[in-house]
Amino acid sequence: MDDNKVIRQLIRVNLELEGIEVVTAADGAECLDVVHRVRPDVVTLDVVMPRLDGLRTAARLRADPRTRHLPLAIVSACTQYELDTGLDVGVDAFLAKPFEPNELVRLVRQLIERKTDRERRAADRELDTLDDLGEADGAAAAYGSALGSCEG
Repeated sequence: MDDNKVIRQLIRVNLELEGIEVVTAADGAECLDVVHRVRPDVVTLDVVMPRLDGLRTAARLRADPRTRHLPLAIVSACTQYELDTGLDVGVDAFLAKPFEPNELVRLVRQLIERKTDRERRAADRELDTLDDLGEADGAAAAYGSALGSCEG
């Protein structure tokens, strides 16, 4: 998300050249709509935006249970206040403008990897829980059979 069309194109082209699908938004309000419609793996945000700035957009994404864990990166010429505020609302990474295209690609790939790892760990925990429930069901069935044979 960036209000500057040239920057949006730069981000899009560099990520698409690396095989990453990109959807853009011109401001925070449009970004929220796009995020809920598309469900991206990562969101990059500029700080200074019309209608809804990048920091308020990040705060809204973090407050929404559907997007709470969505990786967020601020790509902007940030002041210390904006960095602190970004950290407070839960932004995952910062990339200062002007940036090298390879820095952008590296950052987005890292955030995608973290998201994939987090999702994999969550799936593993869910499988462990199901395994535990399956073992508990088996033990309960065996216990019930033992009780049933003792009641005779």
